[in-house]
Amino acid sequence: MRILVIGSRGMLGTDLVQEWKTDELIPATSQDADIRDPEQVHRLVSRLQPDWVVLTAAYTDVDGSERNPEQAFAVNAQGTENVARTAQEFGARLLFVSTDYLFDGTATRPYEADNPVAPITAYGQSKAAGEKALREIHKEWCIVRTSWLFGASGVCFPEKILRAAEMHPELTVVADQVGSPTFTRDLAQAIRDLVRTNSRGIVHVTNEGACSWFEFAVEILRQAGRDAIRVAPITTQQAGRLAKRPAYSVLSPTSLQAHGVTMRHWKAAVSAYLQELRQVGKLF
Repeated sequence: MRILVIGSRGMLGTDLVQEWKTDELIPATSQDADIRDPEQVHRLVSRLQPDWVVLTAAYTDVDGSERNPEQAFAVNAQGTENVARTAQEFGARLLFVSTDYLFDGTATRPYEADNPVAPITAYGQSKAAGEKALREIHKEWCIVRTSWLFGASGVCFPEKILRAAEMHPELTVVADQVGSPTFTRDLAQAIRDLVRTNSRGIVHVTNEGACSWFEFAVEILRQAGRDAIRVAPITTQQAGRLAKRPAYSVLSPTSLQAHGVTMRHWKAAVSAYLQELRQVGKLF
């Protein structure tokens, strides 16, 4: 198959290109087509004629989306609509990467794929609008919702924690938000498997298990041999971030398991991530 990956230079896109060796993979960045411009998207897809389009490009700055919601909606909603319309025109199936921030965080058990969405941030609202446009325009789609991404190919929470640990003897980390960390290399493999089996519908894809950001930080430091660093839990309110965050955004694996795909536990994924950092010389 010919697979067009739009957003191939991002953290997930980079891992997709590295992990996907069994098909003809065509990486595309914003230099190839700005998804906000329907004519650029049309030219790209028309020229390449892919069997599948995997859309990983997104505006993911949660606080930045509150300051500039027009930018978030231009990329995440209008951009997705442009890609969906063009993919439908040329008969390409479409996989769209979405987010746990579609949910308001008031649940007490993992969110299923068919649960109603209720985003509480401009970022979440823009991604919800993108999902809605895709479902209305395209006939053969797969939406992959994921959460708390980390990977060696980009700046992410674990890397920030490791950097902070080099400069400070004590860190403070939010303890009242719970979700599922997801290693982008594992997510890339799951997306590859979903595409190769022509999967449809909404699928929740995260590493197994759940934790708070505080617990995530403690485990990162423990596995990295930095457990002498003290980590103090704080509340979301104390963190003083601009955008609200869902207090609980764990995604149920039921929809993924229905496709015969399973994910390792997030702690095992952290181990693999740290090993990759060591291999590329980012961790000693």
